[in-house]
Amino acid sequence: MKEFEILEHTADIGIAAYGKTKREVFINTAKGMFEIIAGGNKIFKENFYDKIKLEADNPEGLLFAWLNELLYISETKLVILSKFKIKELSDYHIEAEVGGAKINPPSVKIEKEIKAVTYHRLEVKKDEESGLWRAQVIFDI
Repeated sequence: MKEFEILEHTADIGIAAYGKTKREVFINTAKGMFEIIAGGNKIFKENFYDKIKLEADNPEGLLFAWLNELLYISETKLVILSKFKIKELSDYHIEAEVGGAKINPPSVKIEKEIKAVTYHRLEVKKDEESGLWRAQVIFDI
């Protein structure tokens, strides 16, 4: 099973992420977002670590908050995140540890700058037949 796929969208870009669990689909959505940002650039030296605790009114709002927080950390701390460990996850709450590498902007090429996570076509759902989870999100670039 693939972790995620990039979705082309008029003037924007999106991700459809997949997982056996809701936890896995949240992680794969984050991986997909940073694949868009960093492209094929691989992280060799992990030297950044942070903890995240967020709440929202529903699973879609929580995914929105999760991705926005990761984007905020990336932009303000100048890091590319590559490790995502979710400690607790419900429909309304997430606690996670994230890691990655600090970047030196002149030496690291950002493939695409994501300006924001959007609510457009945002969804988190479980397929009742297969039991697999799917999330979709569109980013403003």
